[in-house]
Amino acid sequence: MKIGIANDHRGMEFNEKITNFLKNIGYDVVNYGPKVLDPLDDYPDFAFALGKAVAKNDIDFGVLVCRTGIGMSIACNKIKGVRCAKVSSKEEARLTRVDNNANVIALSYELSDSRLFAIIETFLKTKYSPNPRHHRRVAKIDEYNGD
Repeated sequence: MKIGIANDHRGMEFNEKITNFLKNIGYDVVNYGPKVLDPLDDYPDFAFALGKAVAKNDIDFGVLVCRTGIGMSIACNKIKGVRCAKVSSKEEARLTRVDNNANVIALSYELSDSRLFAIIETFLKTKYSPNPRHHRRVAKIDEYNGD
């Protein structure tokens, strides 16, 4: 399974930690974050790149990391086919997969490493619910065009 990861300039060290964690538990990782530390970078660019990769099925899931996770989540959700959730706990990670079939999570790098890793692992190992009501609801979200 291929996991994409992206971050802003502040999240570079967490990108490396998360990449190593994911590789150690058996995932292939594709980095969509900045290659050099540049405080003038714009986090939407990295969120868009990861979101496009998810939408085109180049990667299976995405992980975004910035100070709060909020801005990258908002940006990534602009991509049709992306369901990105900003999560702060294992329970939120589990529920966003079960109920919403989220394919990207956005995280705050202010969480501890162990908490980040636990949230990511929970997200990736949780299956989407077979319950028809969840499928109906997600289909409504996917089909909505903003009118």
